[in-house]
Amino acid sequence: MSVAVVTDSTAYLPAELVTDLGIEVVPLYVVLTGRSGREGLDVGPAEVARTLAVRGQQVTTSRPTPGDFVGAYRRCLDAGADRVVSVHLSRELSGTWDAARSAANQVGEHVVSVVDSGTAAMGTGFAVLAAARAAAAGAGADEVAAVAQGTADGSSTLFVLDTLEHLRRGGRIGSAAAVLGTALAVRPVLHVLDGRIVVLEKVRTTTRAVARMVQRVVDLAGDRPVSLAVHHLAAAARADALADQLRERVPTLRELYVSELGAAIGAHVGPGALGVVVDPSGTRAAGPT
Repeated sequence: MSVAVVTDSTAYLPAELVTDLGIEVVPLYVVLTGRSGREGLDVGPAEVARTLAVRGQQVTTSRPTPGDFVGAYRRCLDAGADRVVSVHLSRELSGTWDAARSAANQVGEHVVSVVDSGTAAMGTGFAVLAAARAAAAGAGADEVAAVAQGTADGSSTLFVLDTLEHLRRGGRIGSAAAVLGTALAVRPVLHVLDGRIVVLEKVRTTTRAVARMVQRVVDLAGDRPVSLAVHHLAAAARADALADQLRERVPTLRELYVSELGAAIGAHVGPGALGVVVDPSGTRAAGPT
């Protein structure tokens, strides 16, 4: 049985791995002042960062349509797949999972299995990579879906933002937490818990928040081999410095990816965002760190 793996554009997978593993990526939509477009195809992170840097300008996002997913699933089936496993960002953060489920109902639930990763960015991406490798090794659809879910459940996603205002506007974090960060100049370390973005630890400065995030990653890694992903929006130099720290502090590191967040998540975290995803599941992504 041949199993195809589908995901959405918020997984932020390295392009070469998408190509090598034959992963189908369905883009979310991003709405800027005066126009909208598909994430990664029509709208990139630089344009989002520029828009958000202008006072009063906002960027919003919308999920793919069920029709977008139906098209993706049918392309996979027409290309020779017998089953499809579709892995997506947390349904608590987006309606993308719902759209994928609706499309699966149209194509046939016996053909398409939809997985809620319960996380985002490379938290989802590592799950997709694990699923694609399991499929390439000949696993059946149920096993591929289970591998994706297990990898997602075992991952940790942490991040530090310059402001919580973008999350508040998008309804991704409570107003009380956003006011705390603004009024008291707190720079909380955030993480994804049960599919939602919550405060993990409150720190007074961005420098201290990043240091605490690094220590959390070190603690999560322990003595286990881990894969890491560093994400940022309009903060490439800080992301590279963070990656260097992690290479020094995590001796069991297998591979590390540094990538800019795309437009869909970038719209909610804002310029200056830094994040780290920890994958201790055993997923191995070929290529240099």
